[in-house]
Amino acid sequence: MKIMHIITRLIQGGAQQNTVMSCRAQVAAGHQVTLVYGPIYGPEGSLLKEAQQSGAKLIELPSMVRSIHPLKDAQCYLALKKLIKQEKPDIVHTHSSKAGIIGRAAASKVQYSQKTSSNPNPGPIIIHTVHGLPFHDHQPKWVHNLYVGLEQFAAKRCHHIIAITPEMVQAFVDKNIAPASKFSVVPSGVDLSRFKLAPNAKLDARKKLNIPQDAVVIANLARLDPLKGHNDLLDIYPTLKQKLGDNTYLLFIGDGFYRKELEQKIKAQNLTDKIIITGYIPHEQVAATLAAADMKVLPSYQEGQSRTLVEALLLGLPIVAYNVGGIPSICNAHTGRLVTAHDHDALAAAIVDTIENKEKTQKLTEAGREFVRKQYSSQAMTDALQHLYDSLRSIPN
Repeated sequence: MKIMHIITRLIQGGAQQNTVMSCRAQVAAGHQVTLVYGPIYGPEGSLLKEAQQSGAKLIELPSMVRSIHPLKDAQCYLALKKLIKQEKPDIVHTHSSKAGIIGRAAASKVQYSQKTSSNPNPGPIIIHTVHGLPFHDHQPKWVHNLYVGLEQFAAKRCHHIIAITPEMVQAFVDKNIAPASKFSVVPSGVDLSRFKLAPNAKLDARKKLNIPQDAVVIANLARLDPLKGHNDLLDIYPTLKQKLGDNTYLLFIGDGFYRKELEQKIKAQNLTDKIIITGYIPHEQVAATLAAADMKVLPSYQEGQSRTLVEALLLGLPIVAYNVGGIPSICNAHTGRLVTAHDHDALAAAIVDTIENKEKTQKLTEAGREFVRKQYSSQAMTDALQHLYDSLRSIPN
């Protein structure tokens, strides 16, 4: 089978990790795989090396940019049409909002031959994965409505849509983007082998970060972005310090365009000695860095599935998160502590309870770890994709 994946940027992010992991597994299964992506830029880090190691054929399109750019978007549309005609993939699988809209529009205009009774599928099967909602309540209304309209347009130009959580399906259905029957839920898989730590991993991680061994360390593993809740943790830090002691640290693992502003806020609050920003950490080193923490907190205002919550549970770390997007699929009453978004008092209380109520925390974390091991393996994800590809190819367009 010839498979073409299209994604906007190969930065270090959940959607990109999912896509590169799919490429690697599909190449290993004997498929011919092409990965098309736009220019890699930004402080979040690159997954180009991992993509090169996947065995897929890599093609960078300079015109595929993240922001709205009418000229480059038109160039990207034409370039993708030409590329799909040349490569003739059986499956065109798009990822992320921008690549998903332009990629589906381009692929829907390509036919390799005339449709006949003996050739019911003259063009590619077109699939899109929703890794995160492109529209959310924190956008200006016109931006929100624009993204909803574009997703409605693109949904009519593909055969199937994959969502990584049931909550995403419902969000798209509620906006009349597509009926539920057009969706499948395939959780974003994680390479379980990367989350096995040495016995002294916590000790070593704290030494590298200059964190005392007896400190309480609360980590947020996420790109530095206003939507990821770093400000919420800064706001409640005085409460956490009062409840948990002076030796309480916040550990922000990751980088992003919001870093400079965040550092200024930390400095203004005289917290530079208790709040650590690691900057970009290569994916293969994330587990060893996260090992320094006592818990993982994600007070995000917009989230798809959150691979970082899965990764934290795999390491045996307790989790606390806001009840938004697809987070409840992972963090819920059975696996962690779920908090209403914006509720700073409840967020602080959940963090304190996680540290102080050790018996409850251990039960939740063990249950969560077992759950994600079964539900979020990379093998489960790639098997589900293969089954979906096969079933869609057997149905006439």
